[in-house]
Amino acid sequence: MRRLMAMEKRSLSLKGHRTSIALEPEFWCILDALAKEQDQSLPSLITDVDESRITDEYDGGLASALRVLALKALVLHPTLGKYLDKE
Repeated sequence: MRRLMAMEKRSLSLKGHRTSIALEPEFWCILDALAKEQDQSLPSLITDVDESRITDEYDGGLASALRVLALKALVLHPTLGKYLDKE
């Protein structure tokens, strides 16, 4: 059984700059599913979140904004929960 709350780091490019984001695997599962549901790549979804948090003057970091998005997505689209690892 996988240890709960272990962080998973992913690297991607945002606006031409390489960056890494560390989230719990469960959040990555929801974000992957949300991106797929919206017919966009995960980097594209993350770029949208990054741009909107800057525009909205969000005080938190990108990882926090992604966690909030994942939670909101689960509330609005509970079927996304089927993508969570059931191990």
